[in-house]
Amino acid sequence: MSDKKAPEPPSSEITPETLYLRRREFIKNAGLFVGTAAVVGGAGYLLTMKRTRPMDAFVPDAGAPLPVAETQGPGPYDTDEARTPFEDVTTYNNFYEFGLDKNDPARNAHVLKTKPWTVVIDGEVHKPQTVDIEQLISWFPLEERVYRMRCVEAWSMVIPWLGFPLGELLKRVEPTSRAKYVSFTTLMDPEQMPGQKRGVLDWPYVEGLRLDEAMHPLTLMAVGLYGKTLPNQNGAPLRLVVPWKYGFKGIKSIVRISLTEQQPDTTWNLASPNEYGFYANVNPEVDHPRWSQATERRVGEYRRRPTLPFNGYAEQVASLYTGMDLRKNY
Repeated sequence: MSDKKAPEPPSSEITPETLYLRRREFIKNAGLFVGTAAVVGGAGYLLTMKRTRPMDAFVPDAGAPLPVAETQGPGPYDTDEARTPFEDVTTYNNFYEFGLDKNDPARNAHVLKTKPWTVVIDGEVHKPQTVDIEQLISWFPLEERVYRMRCVEAWSMVIPWLGFPLGELLKRVEPTSRAKYVSFTTLMDPEQMPGQKRGVLDWPYVEGLRLDEAMHPLTLMAVGLYGKTLPNQNGAPLRLVVPWKYGFKGIKSIVRISLTEQQPDTTWNLASPNEYGFYANVNPEVDHPRWSQATERRVGEYRRRPTLPFNGYAEQVASLYTGMDLRKNY
């Protein structure tokens, strides 16, 4: 990935070029192009401005409240930055299983049935599990974590997640000495996730972390946000949150967690390896090949702000990458 500064992304460069061209053809064929210009145009400007009234139709009801462990004030990893409004968090999403535009998941994800839901935890573990999502949640006290989220598309949010540390789950299944990585898999069900009927990506969506990244206390398995059950369009019923990495690492609607000896495949790296690396750490000094990563626009704001190394979590996670060339291992 080049370190030469690049201009702001034009509308056609939100996704890899080959995928963008397929997306445009799909939208044209579906007769949806008219509404698309407002979503992907303007070099990201219209993408991140405050919502206008037409999107209110897609604001979901807040889910059921979730029990949160009692704490004394903000946690050690919480940011004190202003939280992105619930409306924006739940109507401005990348979730291609439900559509290619930012408001498609809010329109379409209601068809996903999240109960019953089971998660398989297997691979290089001594105690493999197949567990119902409600039982899984009951194993751990839920914590609120207020994290910055930085999308590779150069926009960002601040989201109050509810969840539990992934590391606590991995300790429970006892990784073997051969376990070096953790892979994650999204549900594969084209009837519930109609975007999987399109060849935009290789389905199902898969992601991965190094084991030490997965065990880091910042790494969260989220089951809710804003104190309520996670909305479908945000990855219900279980998603990954790794706040120092670009948002595409945050795989949604997880059905399998496997510990492996070899580095697992990841969906966007398979789609365009020169643009989307396995590590995907937020790095303002390493640009996307077609746009700068030096700044970002917070959803709901008008001015751009500098992007922070590791999305502002360098103090906590930089030591994980000591001695690594972060330009090469992007």
